Amino acid sequence: MGAHAIDPATETFVAHRNLLFTVAYEMLGSAADAEDVLQETWLRWVKVDLGPVRDQRAYLVRITTRQALNRLRTMKRRKEAYVGPWLPEPLLTAPDIAEDAELAESMSMALMLVLETLSPTERAVFVLREAFDISYNEIAAAVGKSPAAVRQIAHRARQHVDARRPRQVVSPNETRTALESLQRALETGDPQVLLDVLAPDVVLVADGGGIKHAALRPVTGAEKITRFFVSGLGKLEATLTSNPTLVNGNPALVLRLDGEIDAILAVRVENARVTGLYYVRNPAKLTRVTSEIPLTLR
Repeated sequence: MGAHAIDPATETFVAHRNLLFTVAYEMLGSAADAEDVLQETWLRWVKVDLGPVRDQRAYLVRITTRQALNRLRTMKRRKEAYVGPWLPEPLLTAPDIAEDAELAESMSMALMLVLETLSPTERAVFVLREAFDISYNEIAAAVGKSPAAVRQIAHRARQHVDARRPRQVVSPNETRTALESLQRALETGDPQVLLDVLAPDVVLVADGGGIKHAALRPVTGAEKITRFFVSGLGKLEATLTSNPTLVNGNPALVLRLDGEIDAILAVRVENARVTGLYYVRNPAKLTRVTSEIPLTLR
């Protein structure tokens, strides 16, 4: 073997790293915490006797899930002390993620916000089963439940999510068209353009984390949200620019003030109109929107 040969444990971990990161991120909604989970997974993985391990991928997913569950429970306390609404950390993703409808939907800000309403175990079971198609037996080993209990949890979590997720499958083109109208409205400050693209019952969730100014509660209704943006734009002392991008596999806007990234604005679109706006301004959550993050469900 050469001097630079990689040992089997490292080789397997590297081969599945993108999958493990995606699992951890979907469970946590935080790239920074997902990276910490991967580090903890690695420290445990290198101590495993690989001889008896029949499915190394499943074993790695199991370790990652357990570490993510531990992290979820500590994050719950952080979120309770968080200033204003908490949104998932947006990730800049490659175009091929958007072309994978299953992955794009599972990563969408809209769905990930719904996942926040599940218990840690429900979220783990839902993510592993619905997004990654992990078997009930493997999930049971990961979450410390019986396969029968996991089936019940999966059913309950699916019902909960289905009652809250968008009911329509919207094409990327339809979302991009709505986003173009939103971009034009923000750049011109034209309230009528905003009113035309926003659904009457649209909801804005803004995350400033107590660091940047943002609405401390969700804002509901096209007229209220139009006033929110038009008023904010009128107070700007810097030049606002907006550019389309792909965040979590879905079209979004990156907003810049005098060339510096100020926010990510992701949307949910139904019937060609915007029904959800996810406005992330917390600077700590904008560190993963300048280079693409590789994600995979396999």
